[in-house]
Formats: sequence, C-alpha cells, structure tokens
Amino acid sequence: MIRDYLKNNVLITDGAMGTYYAQVTGKYNATPEFANLNEPEIIEKIHKEYISAGAKLIKTNTFSANSMVLDIPFLQVKKIIQAGVQIANKAAQGKNIFVAASIGPLPETIDKIDLDYEVVINEYKNIVDVFLDMKVKIIIFETFSDAHYLLETVKHIKAKDSSVFVVTQFAINPEGYTRRGINSKSILKEVENYKNIDAYGFNCSVGPGHMYNYLKKKSFTGVMAVAPNAGYPEIIHERTVYIQNPDYFAEKMKDISKLGVKILGGCCGTTPAHIEKMVEMIKPIPEICVDEQKATERIKPYIYEKKTDGLTEKIKKGRFVIAVELDPPFNAEVELIMHNARICKDNGVDLITVADSPMGRARVDSIMMAARIKREAGIEAMPHVCCRDRNLNALKSALLAGYIENIRNVLAVTGDPVATADKNDIKEVFNLNSFKLMELISIMNKEQFSEEPLNIAGALNLNAVKPEIELGRMLKKIDRGANFFLTQPIYDEAIINLLSGIEEQNRMKILGGIMPVVSYRNAQFLNNEVAGIRIPEEIIAKFNPDMRREEAEDLGIEIAVDIAKRMKDRVGGFYFITPFNRVEMIIKIIRRL
Repeated sequence: MIRDYLKNNVLITDGAMGTYYAQVTGKYNATPEFANLNEPEIIEKIHKEYISAGAKLIKTNTFSANSMVLDIPFLQVKKIIQAGVQIANKAAQGKNIFVAASIGPLPETIDKIDLDYEVVINEYKNIVDVFLDMKVKIIIFETFSDAHYLLETVKHIKAKDSSVFVVTQFAINPEGYTRRGINSKSILKEVENYKNIDAYGFNCSVGPGHMYNYLKKKSFTGVMAVAPNAGYPEIIHERTVYIQNPDYFAEKMKDISKLGVKILGGCCGTTPAHIEKMVEMIKPIPEICVDEQKATERIKPYIYEKKTDGLTEKIKKGRFVIAVELDPPFNAEVELIMHNARICKDNGVDLITVADSPMGRARVDSIMMAARIKREAGIEAMPHVCCRDRNLNALKSALLAGYIENIRNVLAVTGDPVATADKNDIKEVFNLNSFKLMELISIMNKEQFSEEPLNIAGALNLNAVKPEIELGRMLKKIDRGANFFLTQPIYDEAIINLLSGIEEQNRMKILGGIMPVVSYRNAQFLNNEVAGIRIPEEIIAKFNPDMRREEAEDLGIEIAVDIAKRMKDRVGGFYFITPFNRVEMIIKIIRRL
C-alpha cells in the first residue's frame, strides 16, 4: 500500500515524540517509551495531534525500546513495544493512516564493556520479531551512524515477510559525517545498492537549513526519507529546548521536497505545528529543482596599521576593546585560522577568541588553538572553555596547561548540548556549569595564579525572552569572579537601548556582539535555527534570496556598521563573530568605525 502511495505522492510523516512528550508533560528527564504502559492516553493524544495536523504516517513510541537502553529484561521491552503498536493503531483506526515501527540504534558498549556482535544483532532481531508478530508492515530505523547491524537485521525482516517496507535513516552533521566519523557518501553507496532496503535517508542531528544544503549537492536514486530537527537546541534550566519555528521549518522542507525527496517528517524539537505547516506548503508531487552555486573571488582585506595594547591593561584602564572570534578547524589544518589571526593583529584587533566545539561537534581544542595563535601570531587569544566534555579534573588540567602556554583570558561557558542522535555514543559530562566553572577559576587564581590571575569572561544573552533574568545571571557571574562579558550578536534596537547603563551600573566591561549577516538564507537560518540569536524582520527583509555574494556581503557590512555605531557609546568594546571564516568582512567593518 505504501509503495503505491509513494508513486504519486509525497508522504508526510509525524514529528518528534521524545521532545514533544517532554514539552507536553514537563517530564524532560523521563524516558517516553515507559509511557506506553504508564500513560498510554498521553501517547495516543500525541499521535492524534500529528494525524490532525495532516501526517499520513505515524511512528510507534518505541525508539529506545530495547533492554540495553532501558536497562530492563526483554520481556518488559516486548510489552512496551506491543503497547506502542496498539496505541498507534488505535489512534490511526479508520483514518487511512500508515503506522510504522520506530527503532533506534543500540549501544555497543555498556559500563565501558564492549558488547559482542552477536549480542547486539540478536537484540535487533528480537525487537523486529515483536513488530512482525504485531503485523507491522513498515519499519523505520532512525538516527543510525553506520549500516553495521542494519543489513543483517533487514535481511532477517525480509526473510520473514518480504512485503514489509523498510526505511533506514542516518544522522549526519552539516559536513556530511556521522557521529562515528563515517562519510555519508560511503553509507549511501552501501544502502542504495541493497535491494532489501526500500527507502533511505537522514534524520536528526541537523536542522532543515543544513539538511537542505547537504542534500542539494547530492544525487540519489530510489526513495529518499528525510526528517531533520527543528534546529539546534539550547539548555534552559537544565532542559534541552528547541526554537519554535514552524513557518521556517516548513519553508525549508518544501525546498527539500523540490529536490525529489518523497518521505518528509520531523525529528527532535518538531511538533504538530511544524507538520501542519508542512502539509500546507508541500504539494503532493514536488517540482524538482537544483540550486546552482556560483563561484566567487575571495575579497582582499583592507590592511591598516593600529598600535595594540595588552588586553589586561586595556581592561584596567577602561579603554575600548576589539575582539574577534575565529572558528577552530574540524581537522588538523590550521593555516587558515592562523592567517586570519595575523590579519586581525595587523588591523589593530586586541583579542582573538576561539570557540570550544560549538553545537557539540568536535573541533581543534580551543585552549591549544588559542595558545598557538598567541605564540605564533603575536596577538592575545582567549579560548572558550565549556563544561560539556570535561569533568572537574580535566577542566583543572586544561586550565593549568593553558596557563603554562601563557593563556591569561578565558571565556567560561556551560556549552552547547550534544545532539540527541549522538547521545548513545557521545556522553555529556556537565560536571560543572558556567557559574561553577567561574568559581573554580577564581579559586585557581588565588591558589595557583595569584601573581598573574586569569581574566574571566562571561557570556551575556540579552536576546532572551526575559533579558532581566539574564542580567540577574550576569550579577551572579560577577560575584563568582567574572571580569568582563561578551554578548550574543545583537541586531534589535530594543536590545541596543537595553545596553545603556549596564556597564556603568555594574562597573563591568561589556563587549557588544556583532555578527554580519552574509545572505538572506543565513539570516533565516540564524533567526530560526540558532538559539540565542534574534534578527528583526526588517533586517531580514533587506536581503534578497537572489542577491550576489558580494552584494549581500556589502549589505551585511553596512548593517553591522550601523549597529556598531549605535552601540558604541553603550559598551566598552566590540565582540565580532566571524561568519564562515570571512575575516575580510570584519576588517571592513572595523575600518569604517
């Protein structure tokens, strides 16, 4: 039946179960699969909401239903799966809706002990056998990082019932690699040629913008299934929260459908509202189109002389500070970041900041990179140090190592969470948060670094829904040793006005965040998928999707200069975030100030 439907239609599936269950119930730390037994009415209600939104396919609430993740006997797992199928069937009854089994990846290590292949593959087979016994005709394997266990499991399914429609989806980062570091090209090649897989594609890990950018560069055969996240999450009060962006999400999914993708849905952070907007926007048979990428020449930076002063000295004397953030590379090639750091030094920048694996994706260590920049480029460098990947001992060791390498400035942050799809393989630590990390550094300043203490910088997000809460957090950070603050990128006039008096009232230097927008797509992405950034519609409206790169960059520079001029008298410095390594844009902005 589903095969016939796909011949003439785009299939819209439901969105997230886990994150939406948490949103509906407020149980952010609960495992939703247990709700099949304990709260079946809530799971049924969620299914019905997705059906009412227009979803043609709903997935059972069984993503983590296995004995390894739930840490229960398989007999109990079987009851959870059976209940999940029954609830979904009940919600779909009489509505001509497809019901699919949802199966997530199993961990291959428990308590630091690697599991034998046979143990893992037998668990997969036992899981699919329960679904087959329940007469489920569609099985979706979600957020996998390789096909290691899939091929044998799918073969097992088809041997028992060749009519079952099997979908395999993989979680990739924006660069096209899975959490195991496997290039998606090799995975696609493997599954495309495997006759037992009926549809394949990607879900989770990235938002719709990055998913579209990846897919438009690829050619694929067969039925492609795609379900990106709503965007990238942030942690608020120890809860993983996604941006609510149904209109933007639907627009991007419409673009994805035009590439020929036949099965479309949502993953983490998506809700019935996202699916409803998708159904409104996406036609049953999409018009296939492919974007053309235009090659552009690299803009040469303006170079001018400006004498620099030490950052500590500037902070003490209350002088205006210019900081520029540069992205550390994903690989061992550091030539570009070193080149950009030297350009910044030659143009009077006081400080280079280096992010600590933002969005939970591994990059070169921020402390090591900052140390090399300071040593070889001759400019002060400040690493961002987050709590996601290191426990207390590791944080102490890293701070000591940085100090030995003459690092004297640190931005202490909690850190972005690891993507939901990666959490089986990548474990968050969060032994501390930004407050506790500042306390740790303050203690080390007294005990180990008393002769030349570290300057502690803090993050300040005035784009929050309630900025007064963020100002309260700023005061707590000051109490814990923060010397100065860097704000998130600011675009809104109301936020610029809010800056008035903050620095003077708190006797604390604030560097106003400025990140030039480089295109219409970039503006939409930042506004809809990146937590902590808010761009007014009037700024987005200035950009046109058809603008040439040079034209869009010039407009982005003009807007950034205007924001900086209006902000300058309200802050003690600027914090420029470099977009896509385009340091030339930052230099042009500085030159016009």
